[in-house]
Amino acid sequence: MKFKPTFAITVISTLFYFSAQAVAADAHQHATEAIKHAEDAQIHGKAGHSKALLDHAQESLTHAKAAEKEFAEAHQHMTESIKHLEEAITHAKQNHAEEATKHTAEALKHMKHSAAE
Repeated sequence: MKFKPTFAITVISTLFYFSAQAVAADAHQHATEAIKHAEDAQIHGKAGHSKALLDHAQESLTHAKAAEKEFAEAHQHMTESIKHLEEAITHAKQNHAEEATKHTAEALKHMKHSAAE
């Protein structure tokens, strides 16, 4: 069976897309919660409720940090996966299927780490 770089690129691109979507969904959920709690903190602050403001501001901070962390860690792993995908493509163009496969496996490993974080 002859290695078909276009098929591999399509499969890899699809995996990359869905991994990125999973990470974005988790980070988006934290960002949504951070906004919600910040808005609640603002409402309580305007009403003079310092304790409630503090509680919501702390919860907002927790979610904001989680969203920031998920985006940063996911970005790092996706950056690594892109490097390996570029290497896989280069080797596939040279008909080096074995080396291209190794780089594809590394790219998938980083994508899965990205999706899990």
